[in-house]
Amino acid sequence: MRTTIALVGSGLLVLWLSASAMAGAPEIFAQKCAGCHGRDGKGQTTMGKKLSVKDLTDAKVQAAAKDADWEKSIAEGVKDAAGKVVMQPNKGKISPEDIKGLVKVCREFKGK
Repeated sequence: MRTTIALVGSGLLVLWLSASAMAGAPEIFAQKCAGCHGRDGKGQTTMGKKLSVKDLTDAKVQAAAKDADWEKSIAEGVKDAAGKVVMQPNKGKISPEDIKGLVKVCREFKGK
């Protein structure tokens, strides 16, 4: 009986952790990215316009970017041509899994 309870409890914990991990990236986007990229991914925020943020709903923007490039940008940040940081690096601040999740969130804007 105790073994069954332990197995069920372990299974529920795994499901809860999986659900938490999946919910992480959209929440991170809303908190850290939407200020520039917009909740809709179009980049039409005040900061997005100032920094000429690309429209993540644009099929050409989506096609031109590889997931690995976006992962690198999220992890290492982005600088403009003058070397000024325009997107802060997130390596060590968020997990590699959440970085991959953020790329997935960005991909979901395609065609919206």
